[in-house]
Amino acid sequence: MNVKPIRTKADYRAALKEIEFLMAARPGTPEGERLDVIATLVQAYEAKRFPMDLPDAVEAIRFRMEQSGLAPKDLVPMIGQINRVYEVLNRKRPLTLQMIRRLHRDLGIPAESLIKTTAEAA
Repeated sequence: MNVKPIRTKADYRAALKEIEFLMAARPGTPEGERLDVIATLVQAYEAKRFPMDLPDAVEAIRFRMEQSGLAPKDLVPMIGQINRVYEVLNRKRPLTLQMIRRLHRDLGIPAESLIKTTAEAA
């Protein structure tokens, strides 16, 4: 198996073409193993070259609300009274530890996003 690191855009494009070619490979075959190795190299290259930062707490909450079709009133059990929900969503009030725990538990929002501070909040 002749595989080399992905260091340039040309290497990256070539690796993506090879992945496309190998997509039908069965696991356990030489082609399947090559696909695994190249996909791992591509993933490492993308993580280094195109890092994705976690959203801040409000962005994460709004995204989950949109995904789940939730309205601000649906956050009352997790955040508190409706006016407090709007204060949080408008970045006027920070999340408390209790709110973070409830949002994480009830909505499955990653705790890392909920504790992340923003330039506005910091």
